[in-house]
Amino acid sequence: MSSLIHPTAIIDRGAELGEGVSIGPYSVIGPHVKIGDRCVLHSHVCIESHTELGPENEIFQFASLGAKPQDLKFRDEPSKLIVGARNMIRECVTLHRGTEHGHMRTVIGDGNLLMANSHVGHDCEIGNNNVFANSAGLAGHVKIQNNVILGGMAGIHQFCRIGSYAFLSAGAMVGHDVPPYCIAQGDRCFLRGLNLIGLQRAGFTTEQIADIKKTYRLLFLRGGHIRGKVPELPAELADKPHIKTMLDFIAATERGIISTPRDRHASDSE
Repeated sequence: MSSLIHPTAIIDRGAELGEGVSIGPYSVIGPHVKIGDRCVLHSHVCIESHTELGPENEIFQFASLGAKPQDLKFRDEPSKLIVGARNMIRECVTLHRGTEHGHMRTVIGDGNLLMANSHVGHDCEIGNNNVFANSAGLAGHVKIQNNVILGGMAGIHQFCRIGSYAFLSAGAMVGHDVPPYCIAQGDRCFLRGLNLIGLQRAGFTTEQIADIKKTYRLLFLRGGHIRGKVPELPAELADKPHIKTMLDFIAATERGIISTPRDRHASDSE
């Protein structure tokens, strides 16, 4: 299968193109770029350098991939942007390379939808099947697990993590880790409950959802520090894989776990 390259596209001699690639008008492909089979680049796409795309990605006009990080410490080290397969990257999305202060790479998994004007900063790690609505922004070193939805204009602080199946409402400003399965909302953002509709759509059973509800009540709707409450969970609950996912996430936090409004009011009054 031959590639379809518009005559106005500019492609560096060192770029590697897979089979069946389509590159539209006025797109620019720089050095050290690998584009996987059957990728489609619409017009005016810029892939600057040191970027690898897996197969069947679709990239829309004015998207910028592999540009230098927005980091004053960056010294032109040959860091990378690595993008998996079957992602849809919409208009004016910006995806930056990593830095030596991270892991030298920014990584995006498979099957993600990045809507117009969304941004993924340096050294971020994005999993699979996530949706970033328009103008959602990730600062450097952010980690997003799988099946996460970020509402429009949501913003994630450096080094924060968002757990699988979490849902961030539009305009959410996140400064701490958001656990799996949860909804977060507001500026500054609070936990607002569980993403029950998302869990149902993802095929979680009624029993699994009941377990998650019980765990949420025990951890987040009672007074006390979250990590102190984890050992109090009944073993028959804590040992279940879908609950262990949440507990492992909490155990690994470095920035701390986002609070509920009740917790915030309590700390304000102390």
